[in-house]
Amino acid sequence: MLRNPPIRLVLLLAVVLFGVAVLGVGLVRAAFHQPLGRAAATGDPVPAVAAPAAANDGRCGVVPVRAPARELRGMWLTTVYNIDFPSKPGLSQAQVKAEYLKWLDLAEAQNHNAIFVHVRPSGDAFWPSAYAPWSNWLTGKLDGTDPGWDPMAFMIDEAHARNLEFHGWFNPYRGTQPAPGGGAGTDLTKLAPNHPLLQHPEWRISYPTGKNGRLYFDPGVPEARRFVEDAMLEAVEKYDLDGVHFDDFFYPYPEAGQDFPDNASFAKHGGGKSRADWRRDNVNTLVREMHERLAALKPWVKFGISPFGIWRNGGEGSDTSGLESYDAIYADTRKWVREGWLDYIVPQLYWTIGFDKADYAKTLPWWVKTVKGTGVQLYIGMADYRVGEKGDWSDPAELDRQMALNDKYGVQGQVHYSAKKVKANRLGSVTRYRDKHYASPALLPRMARLPAAPPAAPQITGATRGANGELVFAAAADGVSWALYRTGEKEATLVSTGRSGTPVTDPKPSSAGGTYCLTSLDRSANEGRASAPFTVAGS
Repeated sequence: MLRNPPIRLVLLLAVVLFGVAVLGVGLVRAAFHQPLGRAAATGDPVPAVAAPAAANDGRCGVVPVRAPARELRGMWLTTVYNIDFPSKPGLSQAQVKAEYLKWLDLAEAQNHNAIFVHVRPSGDAFWPSAYAPWSNWLTGKLDGTDPGWDPMAFMIDEAHARNLEFHGWFNPYRGTQPAPGGGAGTDLTKLAPNHPLLQHPEWRISYPTGKNGRLYFDPGVPEARRFVEDAMLEAVEKYDLDGVHFDDFFYPYPEAGQDFPDNASFAKHGGGKSRADWRRDNVNTLVREMHERLAALKPWVKFGISPFGIWRNGGEGSDTSGLESYDAIYADTRKWVREGWLDYIVPQLYWTIGFDKADYAKTLPWWVKTVKGTGVQLYIGMADYRVGEKGDWSDPAELDRQMALNDKYGVQGQVHYSAKKVKANRLGSVTRYRDKHYASPALLPRMARLPAAPPAAPQITGATRGANGELVFAAAADGVSWALYRTGEKEATLVSTGRSGTPVTDPKPSSAGGTYCLTSLDRSANEGRASAPFTVAGS
């Protein structure tokens, strides 16, 4: 090594190091800034009747911009047992794609802005994975048969084309599903040759006994925990996910008279703790490590969990008397929030207002209090699947009332279970809450804990009228998505949103024309300055 290198070499090294630093910054910024592009002309140009003026923050022309609704709106698309999608296993590539696009049509019709897709339901994968066999809910076969295409890439690209966030929904520890209905259960002969629980019997636990048994990755084995983390992070590394999402399956829900048989791992790794504390620590470690590893890999990817709606009953817990996730499935959900290991939490509040064991009107404020001051965003898991049951669920207004309470308490969004029930619209309940709560488009909530890079103000350069009367704007901008505002008599309101590269469109313009302003957003939903106003003549 040269102790006193020549000055030219020093300068050369400085230039190289500077270039590497700029490239690194550019890669991070590229995740937040993408060119909008220009919309292709679809008809005769619409004349601008007012010259563009300088952009003015908070205003569009002479009127103020009304702050748009900021809430996450989504639904769970469940693949296990083909509950929602695909409609049955073994469909062709064309059939699976066509079905998925119809689910995105439904999301758009509901003015949703996110979709949560079950991509690892039980130790399997909806993408070509080095860690898991192909899902039999896709292929119709338990042997890991390759379908010959990449569903994950297709699903993410199509969701983004609709400006929907794509949250990959993973079950970390479930290795199989019970045999009734098409799972492998505990029958090792039905596992794919590359199934990790066949290759690593020391990670494998069967629970419960009987026909409803399934295989689990033992959460008490550090190597098994690391493996399931690696399996999920593989998807994050390979694909443009917006979020990593878990539901409430960690340790299994208890079966009467049966304990989870983890004696071997407890004896080896228990460290003198009680079994309950040790199990909670195992789950805590999974959540903490996923948070840390996601932040290191792709800091803009959101991490969220949808837990059972009761942490503990009474005391510091909620005014409830139901099953406690803290003791029953060893999920210390409050700790995850307090430690800041999550970006969002979606408690499953699947009870009615007034239900004696777990009143929605009492569990909701407990969760609101729990997230206060933590920076963790609160969304609520809504029980669309229960509408039509006897009792209070026979009232089609129940979900509407619950969402009104969410608004009252400042909840930042909802996720509906599940897509098939949203589509079914039982008793007209979905139409009712859509008209009252989702009638207009909404931007995603800003997430201050994630990186921010608000784009510069875009520019509208022209407009054409489409075949169906829509206005299509030519626009130049940087950003991951856009938001289009139209002025009224007193203010400008949000009329449409879209992903970078998609046409900027007002689907239902006024026949009298109007004045528009356009903004760009980064992938953490930070909105930049508005464009100069652009006014078009009436039709």
